Amino acid sequence: MKNDDYLIRVEKISKSFWNDSIEIAVLKDVSFNISAGEVVAIVGPSGVGKSTLLNLLGTLDRPDSGQVLYRGADPFALSEIELAHFRNTTVGFVFQFHHLLPEFTALENVMLPALIYQPDRLLAKERAITMLQRVGLENRLNHRSAQLSGGERQRVAIARALINNPLVVLADEPTGNLDMQNGKLLIELILEINRNYGSTFVIATHNPEIAAASHRILQLYQGTVESSRKKD
Repeated sequence: MKNDDYLIRVEKISKSFWNDSIEIAVLKDVSFNISAGEVVAIVGPSGVGKSTLLNLLGTLDRPDSGQVLYRGADPFALSEIELAHFRNTTVGFVFQFHHLLPEFTALENVMLPALIYQPDRLLAKERAITMLQRVGLENRLNHRSAQLSGGERQRVAIARALINNPLVVLADEPTGNLDMQNGKLLIELILEINRNYGSTFVIATHNPEIAAASHRILQLYQGTVESSRKKD
């Protein structure tokens, strides 16, 4: 990919959806940049387009117009096979609901993204153990989802997002399904990973503590970025 001063550049992207022949404009000419190593919070009222924006950043959906550039290159110019590989190796995803496979252990869940393009099961296992150690779950490797607390499940989800050493982790309301205590612990974990390993996080959230702890806040309002400011 081309070199670029920014890890991600978003240039005038727009996205609409249709409901009963009525166009609903969700995002309108949104532009901003994200540098490597940042923790960026995307905030705004429900329905403003935070999740839609994350889906576009993660190449899960395509913008109607505008560009999402990673180090100066457009991933949407890739073939579908190449785009799937890009998504697996460049972007990590964490959602409000952990989406762990219940029949698999924590270790097996974390291994899965690494096995998609890397058939070396032993290497994938070693990396998954390292990731689970990184999130403080070295004693939960062989526990299935039902045997883990809500906070532990989200830690597994973060380990899974990090397994392929992505350029960025996109998190959609990662504390939304947690109680206050586990939510605080998850925020601390994200910041610890960022400090220790330089991982870039973009987090869509209603949680004011995540916004306050982030390096920068993107405020979405009526489909546009109303402000982009550093944390006070």
